[in-house]
Amino acid sequence: MRLLTFIAALVLALPASASADELAPFHATYEAWYGDRHVGEATMRLERREPPNWEIDLEVRANRGLIGLARLNMLQSTLFDVHHDGNFFRPLTQRTVRKALLFGRSADGIYDWHSRTAQWSGDVSERRSQPVPLEDGDMSALLINLAVIRDAEPGATLRYRYVDNGRAREHEYQVSEAPEIVKVAGMSYAALRVSRIEDDDDEMIVWVAKGVPTPIRIVQRDDDTIDLRLIEYRGTE
Repeated sequence: MRLLTFIAALVLALPASASADELAPFHATYEAWYGDRHVGEATMRLERREPPNWEIDLEVRANRGLIGLARLNMLQSTLFDVHHDGNFFRPLTQRTVRKALLFGRSADGIYDWHSRTAQWSGDVSERRSQPVPLEDGDMSALLINLAVIRDAEPGATLRYRYVDNGRAREHEYQVSEAPEIVKVAGMSYAALRVSRIEDDDDEMIVWVAKGVPTPIRIVQRDDDTIDLRLIEYRGTE
């Protein structure tokens, strides 16, 4: 389903220039839209684990309309630490769980920085279960997005190496020249637009506002449009 593809690529953000000392746990809730239909909600969380580790997760629950009837849910999480003076969110483990009325799948990844390989097990293809060589700066999808928000400046082009779900690839993002007004849940924000374009028909956009510890809005445009709109956020300490 396109919704599952979107969830796997979702952007998660923290304030600019976040380091280990500046990270703060939070909980955010979103409306989830598929085209012009409200299909459910999503939550994003950042939580402390045993020092120096943190865990970040995204859960999407489709509970409205035809997609809701399929009871589609997905959880994606990454355990990580902050390496090299805050310049590198280093993944340690990654987990993805997909559930629906008629199926359930899960995959677990381990980033072994001693052997410098990452490997996935569970419901993954034989090709994607093979070890992936690690390089300094490699990150999971969720952690790349932390770096995107940390590094975003008006007009900047950002490049990172993605290692997730048995694959390695280069990601490139373009930041808008200036903030634009984004309205969600009755609130208006001045937010930078950060875009990643795979080809002419596939675009991911996230809007990030200064002082807000999570994206204001996240959109993927392909054959359909999938849209997460911030409802509220709060610190958890």
